[in-house]
Amino acid sequence: MSADPAYVSRDDTLQKAARMMDDLSVGVLPVCVNGRLEGVVTDRDITVRCTAAGTDPTEGKVADAMSQHTQWCHDDDTVDTARAMMAERQIRRLPVIDADKQLVGIVSLGDIATKSGETARAGDTLTEVSNPSEPDRR
Repeated sequence: MSADPAYVSRDDTLQKAARMMDDLSVGVLPVCVNGRLEGVVTDRDITVRCTAAGTDPTEGKVADAMSQHTQWCHDDDTVDTARAMMAERQIRRLPVIDADKQLVGIVSLGDIATKSGETARAGDTLTEVSNPSEPDRR
């Protein structure tokens, strides 16, 4: 996992979140209060939920775009557990929390492929993550 990831708060502006993503070359940021994970916001969340609705990024808040029902794993979970969660939820990055729900890192498919020695299994997970899902036509 990548330890000590940057994060934003619910009250930060969409513009601040987007700038952080640009500066860090990432597409997702955890949303925390005092280091405690509350959700995540992605570049896609900002675009689809806010930009498409005409929200001003200098006034819109991360809370307007974030996903609150975030999948996460614990810092003592196995790589297989994290990989299975990613495959099931079709996500490429998974926040890692400790027993107090404090954010301690993020594990990505790239981390699994390059750091765990499980390249083949990471490839299988990527296939499962990348399978098309049904569109949300609400």
